[in-house]
Amino acid sequence: MSDILVVADETWVLNDVRAALSEPRYTLHEIADPREVTGRIETTLPDAVVVDMQIGSMGGMAITRAVRDAGAVGGVAAPPIILLLDRDADAFLAGRSGAVAWVRKPFSAYELRAAIDGALERSSA
Repeated sequence: MSDILVVADETWVLNDVRAALSEPRYTLHEIADPREVTGRIETTLPDAVVVDMQIGSMGGMAITRAVRDAGAVGGVAAPPIILLLDRDADAFLAGRSGAVAWVRKPFSAYELRAAIDGALERSSA
């Protein structure tokens, strides 16, 4: 069982993530306000975080960096972050931000599950 924190403010993105991760092995925690991410990570301790690249005032890159920085300051390893990209060209930015995986929207259930499962495997190794 994996706890996944989903950070998105668009209903269609949340619906696609819910549909893709509707298996019993995933427990989803959702938030729409990017400013709440680091606090929610401290309380829910998710195994991975899925972040929409286009969200609120921060954006996916800023959220990824904030999560990584908070983990470094708190002494606890930050959970792996999977970004949901709008364009293939955003893959470069995703890698620079510190995301461990990314998929382009619209994504298939298989693509998202493979990205999450791969990220979880790498983080447990």
